[in-house]
Amino acid sequence: MMDTQNRERLLDVRALTVEIDGRNGPAIVVDGIDLHVDKGETLGVVGESGCGKSLTMLSLMRLLPNKIKVAKGTATFAGRDLQTMSNAELRKVRGGDIGFVFQDPMTSLNPVMRVGDQICEPLIYHRRMKKSEARVRAVELLRLVGIPGPEERLQAFPHELSGGMRQRVMIAIGLACNPKLLIADEPTTALDVTIQAQIVDLVKDLRAKLGMSVVWITHDLALIAGLVDRVAVLYAGTVVEDAPVDELYARPSHPYTRGLLSSIPKLSDPPASRLSSIGGTPPEPGRRPKGCPFAPRCPLVEAVCHEKVPRLEPLSGSSNHRAACFVVQRMQEAA
Repeated sequence: MMDTQNRERLLDVRALTVEIDGRNGPAIVVDGIDLHVDKGETLGVVGESGCGKSLTMLSLMRLLPNKIKVAKGTATFAGRDLQTMSNAELRKVRGGDIGFVFQDPMTSLNPVMRVGDQICEPLIYHRRMKKSEARVRAVELLRLVGIPGPEERLQAFPHELSGGMRQRVMIAIGLACNPKLLIADEPTTALDVTIQAQIVDLVKDLRAKLGMSVVWITHDLALIAGLVDRVAVLYAGTVVEDAPVDELYARPSHPYTRGLLSSIPKLSDPPASRLSSIGGTPPEPGRRPKGCPFAPRCPLVEAVCHEKVPRLEPLSGSSNHRAACFVVQRMQEAA
């Protein structure tokens, strides 16, 4: 894990709110997100499907689908606000300073373009390389991400590669221009556990070699335990807990985080024992409860939780561990 001293902020997201134009008017899908990534740091962004993980990152790059827009907030990258950049400026950042590994490589890769051409494209656009130079670099990238016979693979189409190889090609494209930040959006989804472990080890090795920052989006807390430095837990489009990874696993504070961790199967569990689960379902966009969005599912809910929205506040004894929960904050004050 990285040294927490003398860190320099690379990405700083403040009060980011994203709305979808629904049938009954605008509905909030990302509600006042606050998160940051320091230089050389790996941040894990976790939560259930639909909690706003991917939308948050897509909104930073202004890659949102139609009828979804950023309503307010700032996203500062290397001292510049991504939300106020012109389209021309942002195109230089996408793929250049910020690499993106999308969820499903089979739908993200162009099915009628050879793999080599897709890797060369950002190199030619961002680094002004000649095509011959870009192909040499493409071979280096495929070798870097562990694909055997990289010269021959340049000629392959995406459907001719296995799922693990396609994911490695996506990572190669994301790394092509030596980005300062790599955003990996559930890069191991639908891969078997062996390939998952290989991808995790690959990203760890590349981060160490290239010194880049990483945002790893996932719903799997067990997967990122040994990968990230810090974890931001999202629920219903907002950050409910943010802490260094070791502290989060040792001292989870928010009831939602506790529920996620308790739902992970353990080797010490008795055979045929029932898995723990969180009752209920997340709120739909446009139907958020008045107070804390987790209140209808929370085992510690109190009256105030139904009336007010808790702020993300530091816990006592740790300025780096924050949680948005009235009950937890009151217990901290009483301790």
